Amino acid sequence: MRYVLKIAYDGTAYAGWQRQKNALSVQEILENAVLNALSETVKITASGRTDAGVHAAGQVCQFDSETITVPPEKMPDCLNRFLPPDIRVMRGWGADETFDCNRSAKRKTYVYSLYVSKREMPLKERYAVRAEELPPTEILQKYAKLFEGEHDFKAFCAAGSSVKTTVRTVYEVRVEESESYGGRDVKIYVTGNGFLYNMVRTLVGELIDLATGRKSEESLGTAFETGKRELLGKTMPAKGLTLLCVNYEERKDYGTL
Repeated sequence: MRYVLKIAYDGTAYAGWQRQKNALSVQEILENAVLNALSETVKITASGRTDAGVHAAGQVCQFDSETITVPPEKMPDCLNRFLPPDIRVMRGWGADETFDCNRSAKRKTYVYSLYVSKREMPLKERYAVRAEELPPTEILQKYAKLFEGEHDFKAFCAAGSSVKTTVRTVYEVRVEESESYGGRDVKIYVTGNGFLYNMVRTLVGELIDLATGRKSEESLGTAFETGKRELLGKTMPAKGLTLLCVNYEERKDYGTL
């Protein structure tokens, strides 16, 4: 059987999703939980590899087993007893061998969280990035539209990536604002058919630079055309980024909250 899991995690303590030799990863913790709970060694594949420090509310992953007899819907309760508090299995279901949580994914949505404050707010710092000031939401949304559509996002990709193509389609970049603790919270939702290493964090940094006038639409166009990373601004900190959900054609609710 192919077991499919929707998991959530606080990525603060981990070196990303993928198992590594000299650092603790979410994949390693989850695979160890399966071993401890079910006495079977499995390899768990995710819909995508989140970077070090990045969080997830709706990561989708899978593993195969011919011997495990636990019903898929019971897998969350089975595994969560062996997981630390910052990683949780939220749902479990079964799929046939044609389902691939990575290749079958049609859309992924990330959200980047910021808050506007002159000083750090301890209750927000773990999952959001402080900005002393940000332009009005309508200005941010105006420039957010520039990233939508099919583009070559080579300039937004960190060095060392080995992907076959850097062309991606961004379906929507949406900016939302709310008030909490007497301050202004800004969330930037980015939905696309796939993302490059550091792409969303670089996109958010460039969006802020465009909205504040530090960069121009012309420089963004040149970055798309040439793929030169130096034409873009900084990569935003990992802690503000969360993989919100993954959607699949077969069942629209896969990975949604």
